[in-house]
Amino acid sequence: MRELSLHILDASENSLEAGATRIELIIDEELAADRLTITIRDNGRGMSEGQLARVFDPFFTTRSTRHVGLGIPLFKAAAERCNGGLTISSQLGEGTTLEATFQHSHIDRAPLGDIVGTLLAIILSESSCNVHYVHRVDSREFEFCTAHIRAELGDIPLTHPAVRRWLQAFIAAGEEELKQSVPLAQ
Repeated sequence: MRELSLHILDASENSLEAGATRIELIIDEELAADRLTITIRDNGRGMSEGQLARVFDPFFTTRSTRHVGLGIPLFKAAAERCNGGLTISSQLGEGTTLEATFQHSHIDRAPLGDIVGTLLAIILSESSCNVHYVHRVDSREFEFCTAHIRAELGDIPLTHPAVRRWLQAFIAAGEEELKQSVPLAQ
């Protein structure tokens, strides 16, 4: 995949398929350490030890809508290509945690890509899953949780056109603020 956000979307779709009602997505860019870490944690049904042992097999999937599971193996390959790796831990009935690490400056590291569109696709999916999102670039941070937004909105759904436009602008502004340069230390 040409963008890391597409790997994030695929992994999040796995979480939704597993019945998750909460997905935590953390993107941590540690520039001084030259490391990018993407963590996706859910409270879905989790995987058995047998399923977990086969998770990197491209011909294994728990989804009934397709017969191959290329998403996780491709995400792992992308991380390993950039001096990183991918780990998955899971417990039945409790959920799954995926963590991918990359050398931030590696020439082969795909860009983060359209994280705004990816987040909107997850948030506005037919599921009522809450998303807790944290994106850190060194000491700067952008964070939000849809559970808090839903509480403020009351009966107004996140899919309402005005709310959808606000979400898109809010996430885009938060991501843009992270891209602003950090003043050099004196």
